[in-house]
Amino acid sequence: ADGGPDPWGFETSAYEQAKYAATLGCLSQPRYGSAFEAGCSIGVLTRQLAARCDALTALDPVPAAVEAARRRCADQPWVSIREGAVPGDWPDGRFDLILFSEVLYFFTAADVAALAARAGESLLPGGEVMLVHWLGETDYPLSGDAAVETFLARADGFARPVRQVREAAYRIDVLRAGHPPTARG
Repeated sequence: ADGGPDPWGFETSAYEQAKYAATLGCLSQPRYGSAFEAGCSIGVLTRQLAARCDALTALDPVPAAVEAARRRCADQPWVSIREGAVPGDWPDGRFDLILFSEVLYFFTAADVAALAARAGESLLPGGEVMLVHWLGETDYPLSGDAAVETFLARADGFARPVRQVREAAYRIDVLRAGHPPTARG
């Protein structure tokens, strides 16, 4: 991260572009009525996700990232980008899609469990939670696998995995409320 307007290469990285395409490809519905993205950064994925949503609320704790995301999505009036951090600034409302992309490993296991509980309270019947996480080593509180497995264990009471994709560098897990689990693959 060089501190510039796109410090992680979200706009230019081949890894990021492939991961965004895979993320959108794992969505089971052509459209979502109301979606929430926790940790939207500069809004590169937000803009792509917005094309599939009637309403999208995105949140990030970094003011410069929020401003960049707002500029990026300025022509999408159904997108609301707010400054804040989950779980404390969780938006009101119910959602049929909640996205945690590259954020859960920044939290402790207890915080991830709290985020799962909050997602469960906000998820509409049949709604989906999508988890997208890098699998490399981190100096964060949790690895990608540990973060996702913690979330999955806590979410088991309200949502089960319906799609799980594991690539060399990242994993995508899609959970659906009120549906039985399916095989990994």
